[in-house]
This record gives sequence, structure tokens and C-alpha cells, in this order.
Amino acid sequence: MQPKSPLLQAFLAGAIDNAAFRHADHVRVGFELLGAHDFTTAAQAFSTALRAIARRAENPAAYHETITIAFLALIAERSAGGGFDGVEDFLQRNADLLDKAILERWYAPERLCSAVARRVFILPEARR
Repeated sequence: MQPKSPLLQAFLAGAIDNAAFRHADHVRVGFELLGAHDFTTAAQAFSTALRAIARRAENPAAYHETITIAFLALIAERSAGGGFDGVEDFLQRNADLLDKAILERWYAPERLCSAVARRVFILPEARR
């Protein structure tokens, strides 16, 4: 197992400034967590740290459970085969994950923006 990056260390220690923590940083720490832990453990650490960042920013409502878990699942799926030379290689080969709108492939905006989706993980609406 590779040592934790300074970004992941700061993220897990609660030393991240929410204003400077961009979407690409979310993907970076998600990739690193998944490289060190199974999905369930990584999801717990990821959501716990993100909730703490939102609370410290005095905006706990900023945390969104469905977006958090859905993005982590996408990162897990893409990284499952391995073969990446670190997080930057992963990002370069999966640049579409840097677009927050990628979840619109599976979720209608009104479903993803719902109060329920913010609180609990919801599956995308079933296709018929």
C-alpha cells in the first residue's frame, strides 16, 4: 500500500479548507481511499470527512449523500481493474469524472436534487 498523500492526510484529519477543496480533489481522495480500503470502509471515511468539512464551513446542508456515494461508486468501478500509475494517471484516463454533471447520465436532475437524495443514497430511477 502506498503512503497517504498530503491531501488525503489533511482530508482524513479534518484539516481541509472547504473553499479550496474542489471536485477534482474529491475524486483524488476517493481514488486513494479505495486503493487502501474496501468500498464500505472507504465510503464511511469519505462521507464522514465530507460531513465534517461541511459542518466546519457552517453549512452542513452542503453534504449530499447520493452524490457522495454515486461518485465513489463510479471511482471504484473505474479503478477496479487496476493498472493505474497513481491518481494523476487515473484522472487523466477518466477525465469525465471531473465533470460533476456526469451523474445526469443516471439521475434526472429533479431526482438528484431532491431532499431525500441529499439525506440518503437513492438509486437512479428505473428505466422501463
